[in-house]
Amino acid sequence: MKKNNKIRIIAYIISIIIGINLFIYIFNKTLTPSIIAAADAEVRARAIEIVNKCVVEEYINRFKYDEIIKMDKDREGNIVLLKADTLKMNMIACDVALKAGEELRKLGEKGIRLPLAYALKNNMFSYLGPKITVKMYPIGYIETKYLSQFESAGINQTRHKIYVRVNTKIRVILPLSSNIVEVNNEVPIAETIIIGKVPETALQFDDMGIKVPNNSN
Repeated sequence: MKKNNKIRIIAYIISIIIGINLFIYIFNKTLTPSIIAAADAEVRARAIEIVNKCVVEEYINRFKYDEIIKMDKDREGNIVLLKADTLKMNMIACDVALKAGEELRKLGEKGIRLPLAYALKNNMFSYLGPKITVKMYPIGYIETKYLSQFESAGINQTRHKIYVRVNTKIRVILPLSSNIVEVNNEVPIAETIIIGKVPETALQFDDMGIKVPNNSN
């Protein structure tokens, strides 16, 4: 009789273990991809929001076009060269990268809570049910780079736009999985109308920008 009870207990334990493993396997195969996709999208959206906020806060008072971009003209008044204050632009870009990295790490430590139904795209119960905690932290570098664009704005007028591009990678951590999300975002920081002809090679931003390593590495 005791032997039969032992067999039943062992069979019961084995059944539980098999059931748990089967549940984890089915969960990983059917639900995890949807959860990862939802978590990646949410993390990317939050990261872009943080980057945009940092860019605006740093550039709104510190970047004045007339102070940063200087124009050289010939005797006839035509623009022959646009010179940028590289040092000041890179200092601002560095501060943006540092601030964005700090804010991203703070968000990662706190985590993002996603309702399971939202992750599975169930619109009816999108804010109900158990919540999944998504952890994240930036990896590698936060890179800031400047882009310059000229376009016609009328007769003898040129519109000059300056953008800052922020690139970074974020590791998204879920209870049963992890993934790396690339965040690339461009934010306009200046726009002005220039009177007169502007040569195509007047201003090059290829070497302007900075990479800041993340402290989480």
